[in-house]
Amino acid sequence: MPENTNTPGRSRLAKLSKQHRIALAGVATLGAAALAFSAVPSDAGTTTTDAASSAKVTYSTEPIKGVKASVTDQLAGASLKTEAIQAKADAKAKAAKAKADAAAKKKAAEAAAKKKAEAARKAKKAASRSSQRVKLQPVAATTYANNLNGWINHALAIMKQKGIPGSYNGLYKNIMRESSGNPSAVNGWDVNAVNGTPSIGLLQVIQPTFNAYHVSGTSTNIYDPVANITAAANYAAARYGSIDNVNSAY
Repeated sequence: MPENTNTPGRSRLAKLSKQHRIALAGVATLGAAALAFSAVPSDAGTTTTDAASSAKVTYSTEPIKGVKASVTDQLAGASLKTEAIQAKADAKAKAAKAKADAAAKKKAAEAAAKKKAEAARKAKKAASRSSQRVKLQPVAATTYANNLNGWINHALAIMKQKGIPGSYNGLYKNIMRESSGNPSAVNGWDVNAVNGTPSIGLLQVIQPTFNAYHVSGTSTNIYDPVANITAAANYAAARYGSIDNVNSAY
């Protein structure tokens, strides 16, 4: 029989390019080297005569350097960064608190100063009012005896304030002539009595005259000694210039 030149294996091999064949040869060589390597114990120093495995393969038992240090450095850097951020936040919070405290102290100081100023103003105003009250307060009233002497002196003090002329002697002599010093004396027999207006009191004043010449600030009772004296003195000043000029019935 003629030789079969179309053997499948050979036909495919023939069809491979030169580059493909070289690549296959390299893969085969590496595979053989791997098998030879796996068959050699880890502590053996034996070398193989195979050309593909002529280089001696060794294993290092020393730890890989730099990996742990790199991770540690990264962690340390991250920690420092976190600390820096926290420190910055703490400083900011501290500054804000200090600012708030300063504002609160300033506000409290201003409030205290305002309160103090207000208290001083009120004290000054109160002192001013007190001073005014002292200035405006009348002189304490003099106490007069409830007798002829006291009545005359009291009447003279009022007459002086009102500008009504008269002296102690002028009042006294006319009182003694008219009523003998009796504030309840009433004349029931003279012409005035006949006309229905009897003369009354220390200086024997009729009611119409008392009403017309009554001195403000005194009693409106014609029998009141001081009111009777001042009204009569006021009438005498208008008609005779002064009670001192009256030496008889007037």
